Amino acid sequence: MTLSRLSLAQFRSWPRLELDLDRHPLAIFGPNGSGKTNILEAVSMLAPGRGLRAAAAPDQARQGKDAGWRIRAQIGDRQVETTAEPGARRVVSIDEKPTAQTALASLVRIIWLVPAMDRLWTDPPETRRRFLDRVTLSLSPDHAELALTYDKAMRERNRLLKDQVGDPGWYRALESQMAAAGAALTRNRQAALGAIMAAQDESATGFPAAQLTLLAGEGQADDADPDSIADRLSSMRPRDLAAGRSLSGPHRADLGASWGPQQMPAALSSTGEQKALLLSLILANARALSAQPVVLLLDEVAAHLDADRRAMLYDQICHLPAQTMLTGTGPELFDAFGARARRLSIHKDDGASRAKEGTE
Repeated sequence: MTLSRLSLAQFRSWPRLELDLDRHPLAIFGPNGSGKTNILEAVSMLAPGRGLRAAAAPDQARQGKDAGWRIRAQIGDRQVETTAEPGARRVVSIDEKPTAQTALASLVRIIWLVPAMDRLWTDPPETRRRFLDRVTLSLSPDHAELALTYDKAMRERNRLLKDQVGDPGWYRALESQMAAAGAALTRNRQAALGAIMAAQDESATGFPAAQLTLLAGEGQADDADPDSIADRLSSMRPRDLAAGRSLSGPHRADLGASWGPQQMPAALSSTGEQKALLLSLILANARALSAQPVVLLLDEVAAHLDADRRAMLYDQICHLPAQTMLTGTGPELFDAFGARARRLSIHKDDGASRAKEGTE
């Protein structure tokens, strides 16, 4: 199952785009602001969630918040469409039948790397938690539903805490739901980290392999036992009441990474090594999904690598069991692909993005 066609209407800078795709890597190049990343964002909207920019649906319309947009795609023999009408959330249909966003996770796994993620190892824990959950979702499609179940129960519990409700009877059912979903979330995360590290160990990429850990910290975010989670939630109610929110659980998880013989923490590594570690994880994520259809989106990744590492990256991409789309400012950034990749030149004309296949 592959992504064979992409059609955009009024999405970001694109009034319209019709793009046929195949298994070859697609190198998209053009000046900054020409609309390259908007193509990758459109593809990322074929996954559950808000896509690689985490933007609200009204902000993605080319003609402003009072207009809508449409993305259509052919994935294998399935027709997928996601749209947003003015002032409304986006909706999804598969084969012309309305469906939940979470159903997209079973069609194709979409992985992305964007420049904002270069700060992953130094950003606050919630940034790494979101990254970890995207990786986990690619490996465990039920992860999105579990997260929704957990978050809904936690919001209700937090509302009780904020209102200073002291009756234990109001909490028990919610805490039971949080414990069951939270334990499953943690098991999924632990399994994902194991799969990523195994994929790193099985292939010599030229990029550093990371030792990954699910950090617990004060929040006990690595507990996979539902009974233990439920007991902790119960015992921590007085403290949570004082704080007005739930202080313990998988919503407090953090991702730890270290590398090399000295197990250097990622956060203390150089900027170049932090980028290399991130690339290593992204490549390992794609390899860990070898039995699934995968689309890999790499935004402006080549500009931060020297020529040797670019060549290593492109060799890895050509051997990955994934469709890959990359962006860069000029065609020379993709010379090391040779004839192995297609090129798409992007420019802007009267405020609208235009595309032309080829090297010019």
